[in-house]
Amino acid sequence: MTLFLTEEDVQELLPMKVALDRVEASFRAQAAGHAVNRSRERILLPNLSLHYMAAALPDDNFLGMKIYTVTRNAFRFVVLLFDAKSGEMAAVLEADHLGRIRTGAASGVATKYMARADAARVGLIGTGRQARTQLEAIASVRSLSAAKVFGRDENRRVDFCRTMSQTLNIEVEPAKSAEEAARFGDIVITATTSTQPVINGEWLRAGAHVNAIGANMAKRREMDDVAVAKAGTIAVDSIEQARKEAGDLIQSRVQWENVCELHQIVSGARAGRTSPNEITLFKSCGIALWDVSVAGFIYQRAREGSKGTDFKIWQGM
Repeated sequence: MTLFLTEEDVQELLPMKVALDRVEASFRAQAAGHAVNRSRERILLPNLSLHYMAAALPDDNFLGMKIYTVTRNAFRFVVLLFDAKSGEMAAVLEADHLGRIRTGAASGVATKYMARADAARVGLIGTGRQARTQLEAIASVRSLSAAKVFGRDENRRVDFCRTMSQTLNIEVEPAKSAEEAARFGDIVITATTSTQPVINGEWLRAGAHVNAIGANMAKRREMDDVAVAKAGTIAVDSIEQARKEAGDLIQSRVQWENVCELHQIVSGARAGRTSPNEITLFKSCGIALWDVSVAGFIYQRAREGSKGTDFKIWQGM
């Protein structure tokens, strides 16, 4: 029997702490050569796009695919999870929240290994779908004192700050500009859909760590050339995928031999930073390995707790 899990099931079964653990474990599997990741492919039509990406974690006995459509009015995400031994479909998971929390967790892992240990202030640009889990993840790996947040819609910006202040029990204030937020942060997060830079490198403080997570198409970018050039250590989730999707790096004509994958830092093969004053950058495009890792955990906890709905597929096989 295959298990169907709704967005509500996923939210109940995947707290941020677990997502951080599972995403970090996927980086360690990647470093050890015990993981397979396939970069995202896209089918772009005039009014709709289809996106799909796949991965396997043989030690966890899971492999799977995330597939989703994007229209002007809706995003529809699903993860198909398979048993790596039998080939049976273990679960189908609605994956909007799953995607947001695993992306936040990846930034949390990057911050854990790349930001200064005393980094306590966050500058966040973006108040949309991904921003909340970004801030939640950073608050889980660093003792934050305050955050400043900028988004173009003033009412949404104020509401976001009020909600996150209550959720995280820290001072989260609206910023009047992206510059104000960026100059404030020891940790700077960009979580936008911008096609043009929202971060100027001159705004970054010495020793800042940047998580750039919003632009995952070659024609989009959130950081200008100066910001990328100032980064002494640049990490990505997958160099193969970044070469196709990381518009910040592609348009800055980064020297790819100077870019590492985050799993190298997590495993200790590379240093996360070389000095307290170095600016560091994690450019996230989002990889299927994270989806499979957290989906496997959700499926196991759902079976233990009798969550979800069973359905039959491929009857008679």
